Amino acid sequence: MRSIIVTAALALAITASAQSVQAATSLFDQGKWQEAAAAAVALNSSDGFALAAEATTAGSALVPDNQKKALFEKAQGYAKQAIAKDKNNAEAYFEMARAQGRLAQFSGILQSLGLAGDMKKNLDMAIKLDPKLTGAYVALGLWNANLVAKGFIAVRASGADKAQIVPNFEKAISLEPDVAVHRIEYANALILQGRKADAATQLQKAVSIPANTFWEKRDLEAAKATLAKLK
Repeated sequence: MRSIIVTAALALAITASAQSVQAATSLFDQGKWQEAAAAAVALNSSDGFALAAEATTAGSALVPDNQKKALFEKAQGYAKQAIAKDKNNAEAYFEMARAQGRLAQFSGILQSLGLAGDMKKNLDMAIKLDPKLTGAYVALGLWNANLVAKGFIAVRASGADKAQIVPNFEKAISLEPDVAVHRIEYANALILQGRKADAATQLQKAVSIPANTFWEKRDLEAAKATLAKLK
């Protein structure tokens, strides 16, 4: 009898936790990133801290440049807590990598290359834990594209490979063909390579995909603006 009660209590706790994550995700989808991060942190779980990291990194797009670095560092801290709670949480490693990638943009060359190395390790771990984690493939494609664009020294120091750009994006798109941001980021990587016509093709496909959340709508407007510049 006692085991039945314990099992039922555990099931209720899991259900409540899932509902709480859904509530925080709903806030995030509405663009209320600060409220979402606070609600996610309050869960004190690996998934909660991973969501808090995602919301904080995303929120950086809405603040002045002089506030961005602090948010990326904060997101990195949340991701560390997510990993500490569950070392098998693929999303946690992905969010760590995402925060590191953004932070690298605000760091000196040596620190940014160090962050690039850590970012690659975290993306590799995320994919090892979840081979269908599409965001990690997109991030790997961008990782290679950005470092290749920086030139020989960055490539030599990081091990970036131009030949790994397209396959990673194609993998993500094959898994989630109707997610616009994958194609938008693919276009950004193609632009770095000077392949504007191919980038326009990806953006045309991206703008045809319905946008529902606050962030998807922002991505859609950005895609339209970039597409207009390419024409």
